[in-house]
Amino acid sequence: MNDIKQSPKKLAKQAASAYESNDYTNAANLYETAGRLYQEAGDELMAAEMANNLSVTLLKMNDAEGALRVVEGTDVIFQDAGDVNRQAIAAANQAAAIEAQGRLDEALERYQQASDLLKQSGNRQMRSYVLQSISALQLRTGKQLQAMASMDTALEHKSKLSLKERLLRKLLNTQKRLMK
Repeated sequence: MNDIKQSPKKLAKQAASAYESNDYTNAANLYETAGRLYQEAGDELMAAEMANNLSVTLLKMNDAEGALRVVEGTDVIFQDAGDVNRQAIAAANQAAAIEAQGRLDEALERYQQASDLLKQSGNRQMRSYVLQSISALQLRTGKQLQAMASMDTALEHKSKLSLKERLLRKLLNTQKRLMK
């Protein structure tokens, strides 16, 4: 059965499988086709989700410009639909693509928007990931105190901490006590 005859849902599953197997070229082609088929079927939300998946895949392929191009505007689609969680994820994907282009201050702003939206939606796990990205960017841009605060908040939102994260948490708590 060729791709045209397959459902976009099936193509999306195949794309996810290809992505998990690090076959990014195949994953990108499948996400793009699935997105086009969802668009043709009038399912704008799923088309936007496929664009976000494609963006993440393109970043893995070191195509930051392409990643940003395909994800631009998807946050507005989710916002218009009242889907705050997917709006936040789209904003985070945009931030990652902007960061990969070296536009750090702009990426930091976009990550902060994503964090605020994730807080609103209650997605603690994804917010933790975004806060870690914010912390890393703050370190890169010379904002050490803000980076510590962001990382502390990120660790608060994780349900299970690795050994490294537990040690980091302990160091951050010690630092906070010393700063008082």
